Amino acid sequence: MVKANALIDNFIAGFGDWRGDTIADIRRVIHEADPDIVEEVKWRGAAVWSHDGIVCVANAFKDKVKLIFYRGSDLPDPDKLCNNGLEGKQWRTIDFHQGDTINKTALKNFIRAAVANNITKVKTAAKPPAARGSKPKKPVK
Repeated sequence: MVKANALIDNFIAGFGDWRGDTIADIRRVIHEADPDIVEEVKWRGAAVWSHDGIVCVANAFKDKVKLIFYRGSDLPDPDKLCNNGLEGKQWRTIDFHQGDTINKTALKNFIRAAVANNITKVKTAAKPPAARGSKPKKPVK
């Protein structure tokens, strides 16, 4: 079940064309992939989904809907969903144009990988240095 956020509802409704429909479809896929994801509107109206950190951001432009994965460069992309931002050190994006079909299965898998990556980074950051594989320091005599 989608945890509706009225700001996202308004964001989607504000387009009144294929871009709003595309973002609504993407939103459904995101919530199917991770029912615990948190959605909000940030940065001048962009839709943002987070789970232990930002998972993805959606925004619409005149000719496309852009879905940006904050740590996309960390993720495997066997279905070649990412079609923009491939040269970036961190972000990866999927640009959807009017008439494009969303590969929902592949997108769910990519979102799940992004969430798992965030969770892993949070758990790793929470461990003390000795637990992450560094050698304990010898006492000074």
